[in-house]
Amino acid sequence: MRVFVTGATGFIGSAVVKELIGSGHQVIGLCRSDDKAPALAAAGAEVYRGSIAEPDSLKEGAARSDGVIHLAFNHDFSRFVQNCEDDRPVIKALGSVLAGSDRPLIVTSGTGLANTVPGQPAMEDNAIVGSDMHPRAATEEAAAAVAADGVNVSVVRLPQVHDTARQGLTTPAIAIFREKGACAYIGDGLTRWPAAHVLDVARLYRLAIEKAEPSAKYHAVAEEGVSMRDIAEAIGRRLKLPVRSIAREEAPAFFGWLARFAEHDVPASSDKTRQKLGWEPTGAGLIADLEHLRLSDG
Repeated sequence: MRVFVTGATGFIGSAVVKELIGSGHQVIGLCRSDDKAPALAAAGAEVYRGSIAEPDSLKEGAARSDGVIHLAFNHDFSRFVQNCEDDRPVIKALGSVLAGSDRPLIVTSGTGLANTVPGQPAMEDNAIVGSDMHPRAATEEAAAAVAADGVNVSVVRLPQVHDTARQGLTTPAIAIFREKGACAYIGDGLTRWPAAHVLDVARLYRLAIEKAEPSAKYHAVAEEGVSMRDIAEAIGRRLKLPVRSIAREEAPAFFGWLARFAEHDVPASSDKTRQKLGWEPTGAGLIADLEHLRLSDG
């Protein structure tokens, strides 16, 4: 297949590009900056210039592909709601090119949308909350809209994706812990985040686009739930910082924008995903990667 990948130079996207090419596929990789283009080309991808800020600039890349993996997203969480809404016109633009064909579109969402049964892991076929409750649901609402127009669209929901350099929302948590001089968790610290190694996630995207099942929902989850206490303690050991519990009312002052995520218990299952795709994650766990965290002076 020739696959158009948005976000091709990002943390997950670059791993997806390598996985696709290593499995015999061709890749057209979206790139908006000159400094990242050489690495994308060196990986064996065709560099495609465009930006999710200009959705129409993506149409030619989609038109020249046998399928699209949409990973690009603005991770500036100070404008999280707007960034989620900005995903709608991007998905609409990609879908407008693919409508009426069997060419698959894979969009990216989060497992937290399907945590609709308190205390239970999110399941692939759970009903999801709407964008009025969780902004990231805008992506799945947009996917449903293009599906109604005849697009073969499916969704990959992500947990905390990690290696020894980056760990999803744990990466900004580390910056906060360094700034505060302590690692914290809320209450008993038993709230959980699901997780998966970036190479396992890349393989799942490849399997999903090869299967091209319309309206499928996949959970890229290797670990159903890693407790916030275990995460804080692992970071504390690595950074040699004290670890403490804070009250829920202290969370906004300590965590800032991250408090809305830190206080929620959001485990997720991938049982149905594994059955459908034959996907078996083999990478290191989140705590293992935190124990070997690459440290910088910052």
